[in-house]
Amino acid sequence: MDSTTQGRVVTFTANPSTDRTVLLDGPLARGEVQRAASATEQAAGKGINVARVLAAAGIETVAVLPFTDDAYQTMLFADLPSAMAVAAADGAHRSRTNTTITEPSGTTTKVNEPGPTLTPDDLEAAASTLLGEAEGAAWVALSGSLPPGAPDDWYAHLTRRLTRLGCKVAIDTSDAALDAVLAALPDAAFDLIKPNSDELAQLTGGDAAAFEAAAARGDVADIVAAAHALRARGIANVLVTLGGSGAVLATAEGAWYTRAPAVVVRSTVGAGDSSVAGFILAAVGGGSPAECLAAAVAHGSAAASLPGTTLPIPRDLPAEGCQVVEIP
Repeated sequence: MDSTTQGRVVTFTANPSTDRTVLLDGPLARGEVQRAASATEQAAGKGINVARVLAAAGIETVAVLPFTDDAYQTMLFADLPSAMAVAAADGAHRSRTNTTITEPSGTTTKVNEPGPTLTPDDLEAAASTLLGEAEGAAWVALSGSLPPGAPDDWYAHLTRRLTRLGCKVAIDTSDAALDAVLAALPDAAFDLIKPNSDELAQLTGGDAAAFEAAAARGDVADIVAAAHALRARGIANVLVTLGGSGAVLATAEGAWYTRAPAVVVRSTVGAGDSSVAGFILAAVGGGSPAECLAAAVAHGSAAASLPGTTLPIPRDLPAEGCQVVEIP
């Protein structure tokens, strides 16, 4: 394969959404009528977000959708980076709408619909489309919640099939789907997971509040230990995101920590997806673990500094670099 193919990334948005973002000019007042300062709609989903950030940085990216939705795809193609392509499986469904309410302080409230119910034939069509696009890719990112009809362990099934193709796999999901991914280890081993403090506690039996309090003091020893315990189950890179406190990366070679650059938080929507994209971007470029961590945090921080669902492009990255330290 040529160098372009080697660097190609495929993302899979299992439950795509039309994201409706409502910006308020004051705090959210529950139970009252408020006027919005603005409202926008965008064809989105976690895998779409990852693909957009990578494509904006010049990485050849294919975003795979599990079904065809003409209205959604028309919206998506209206603002598609030149390095990004889209592949949709056969079978027509209407994507869900996710509503985000953002206050001037940056506080964000989300209401997510469940999405269409997929049949076994829909699921196999989606898997076939994904595997076809993943042939020869460097990385595949499986992102977001699962649609109704998909088994909790769908990502684990897909991972087994993807790793046979030789590509690296990143998984970013939550709740029962996340539990199922971990239950399938080490048989369905993969290459990147990005838990936050709550998810790390869920997966390792730790205390999320204690993790966050310690990280705010710069003490990440317990987080590193939990990340290594998770990594040892069959995940090559465990990237623990800690919001303004930075992030930890654990690999077989060691562990690293960096604080987040100081930014004014305007919206946290897409920050986690941008972190995944930053990590993969550095990894595709041959970056060291420390460089992958720094890129992940820089992209996540940049996303948090932007309004609504805006995703970072290279010029949005913080001027202040991330100071990465290796944890003994």
